[in-house]
Amino acid sequence: MIKQAFKSRVTPFAFLIAGLVAGCGEDAPPAPPPPEVGVYVVQPTQIANIVELPGRVQAVRTAEVRARVDGIIERRLYSEGTDVAAGTPLFQIDAREKQAEYDAAVGALSRAQAAAKNAAQVVERYAPLVDKEAISRQEFDAAVSAAAQAEADVLSAQAQVERAELDLDYTIVSAPLAGRAGRAQVTEGALVKASEATLLTTIEQLDPVYVNFSQSATDLLKLRRDIAEGRVKSLPLNRIKVTLVLEDGSVYERPGHLNFLDMSVDSSTGTVSLRSEFQNPNRLLLPGTFVRARVEGGIIENGIAVPPRAVQVKPEGAVVMVVGDDNMVSARPVKLGDLQGDKWVITDGLKPGDRVVVDGIQHIRPGAPVRIQGAKPVAPAATPAG
Repeated sequence: MIKQAFKSRVTPFAFLIAGLVAGCGEDAPPAPPPPEVGVYVVQPTQIANIVELPGRVQAVRTAEVRARVDGIIERRLYSEGTDVAAGTPLFQIDAREKQAEYDAAVGALSRAQAAAKNAAQVVERYAPLVDKEAISRQEFDAAVSAAAQAEADVLSAQAQVERAELDLDYTIVSAPLAGRAGRAQVTEGALVKASEATLLTTIEQLDPVYVNFSQSATDLLKLRRDIAEGRVKSLPLNRIKVTLVLEDGSVYERPGHLNFLDMSVDSSTGTVSLRSEFQNPNRLLLPGTFVRARVEGGIIENGIAVPPRAVQVKPEGAVVMVVGDDNMVSARPVKLGDLQGDKWVITDGLKPGDRVVVDGIQHIRPGAPVRIQGAKPVAPAATPAG
């Protein structure tokens, strides 16, 4: 009887649940429409072929100022770290010894000139006598030879005077070129020697400056092949624009240009050396500074670029979401180039006509359908009455 009573109570309740479930099935809402997304249709365009390479700043001209005579430094005649003109006196070396050597050379020249004058007079006196046979031809020839030797002694003495005068001038050490004079490497009272070429200071020209960098020989070969096959339009060497990114991430305001491309490959690094030139009126670029050079190595005729918001950068690489012809989304790995203006350059992974999702990415997933913004929504199929 207990089982029968329980059964009589449960059965109506089960029928009630079944009825509710059946009623829910008949009134179930339709499936939500696919999410709406904005797309960017990939179109080929001309893009600058930019290569970013590390480099260092170098002075256009550097002069190491060294001692050319022996002596004691008496004075430093310039302010360290200032600009100097060519010929500006930099150091004074004690000139007393060189002055004495110059005076001695001048005295030796005077003696030689007096001896040459006397020898010339002897020849002048002997000339008429030899014709009258008052003296022998041998005596006359000896006088002529002595006069010639005396003239040679004069020339030698003149050279000694010029050398002594040059050494005397070298006691004033002057700037060989215009530029920024560096720190003095010697102080007053220091002994400098010409035989050791004692370094006194360094002068660097800082406007303009060079930036030296290297490119992989493999990358350069690929660029040349692209140029040969017409994929990249090349420019003359002096028209290849170079932009600098400084150590703090800022861009140097004055673009430069390439002015040197080495025609040999460094066997130890497998790279080719390049050099660019930049105007530097404010001395912002200092020799030895590390920079990144962005070289515009030609124009890519049919390049591809997409808005940055379409690119998802992940640890395994960059990905974009592409809408297929069936309006299904797929994740497409791409290879990024440079960020030029408001576009990411895509070097591999996309082709013209691809529809790349730029809006609504957060609402989609690969393999799911989407609806393009502006397209008419498809009405859901009517649920059959039952």
